[in-house]
Amino acid sequence: MQLFRFILGLLIQAINKGDMHISKEGICLIKKFEGLKLKSYKCSASVWTYGYGSTKNVKEGDTISKEDAEKLLSEEIKEYENYVKKLVKVNLSQNQFDALVSWVYNLGPNNLEKSTLLKILNNKEYKDVPYEIRKWNKVNGEISEGLIRRRNAESLLFEGKEWGKI
Repeated sequence: MQLFRFILGLLIQAINKGDMHISKEGICLIKKFEGLKLKSYKCSASVWTYGYGSTKNVKEGDTISKEDAEKLLSEEIKEYENYVKKLVKVNLSQNQFDALVSWVYNLGPNNLEKSTLLKILNNKEYKDVPYEIRKWNKVNGEISEGLIRRRNAESLLFEGKEWGKI
């Protein structure tokens, strides 16, 4: 009977996470910190970027319309939602999911997969996750004021607190 309950719990968790998508709040956070750039530029990590932080197949001189940037973000965000769904083994609230999708959108799935943040989260140590989120504030080894602000906002969102004034 215990094994049945355990398996049922895992199935329910998989179904619940499978249905979860980033909310408007999460999208707002990403847009606020990525900004909208219609012409390609090298971000602080020296990667060609445009739109709302899109880097895939972006080259010097590329441009994108606001409408196409919105569509691209909407398409790309699904990929990052799936990384969170795949790697996180515990239940998440909508705010927690949104904060993690933003984090992964900015840092990539490999960083989440190797992180102490993921280990702590999957051990259900939710109260320690905001601290772990905030640790990721460097670009090329240098502390970034922009990333400090973004990580603070993601931490607050994870906790279900107001982040918009950051």
